[in-house]
Amino acid sequence: MLNKGLRDQESIRIDNILKNLMSLVFVPKFWDLEYKTNIEEQLKDFGLNIQSLIDCNEKNLITHLLRCHLDWNQLEQFADFLVIASKDNPFNFSEKAIAIYNYIQQESKIFSFGINSKIAAAKANL
Repeated sequence: MLNKGLRDQESIRIDNILKNLMSLVFVPKFWDLEYKTNIEEQLKDFGLNIQSLIDCNEKNLITHLLRCHLDWNQLEQFADFLVIASKDNPFNFSEKAIAIYNYIQQESKIFSFGINSKIAAAKANL
């Protein structure tokens, strides 16, 4: 268990990684080598890469992200990244994003209409 100071530092570090990931996928780009390298560099901080995202099943991905100390909001942001990264690329991570959204809905014990609409939008991308 992390103490409060370390937990705050870890949360700030995770937030910065997620901001960088979102900035990379916010503007649609082609999946060229430089673009993949930038995304891989950010995913590396979570112990992931594009291939591991493709190979990993939903349950193992959620378990891995929880081991990286992502809170509910950060899990939601990571799922948002997966949905946005699924547009205009050869891989579709929407199923993994849906699994993360569903996990948040079930485990947080708080129903969110925002997450529910994100689930519907991600299902439309399948």
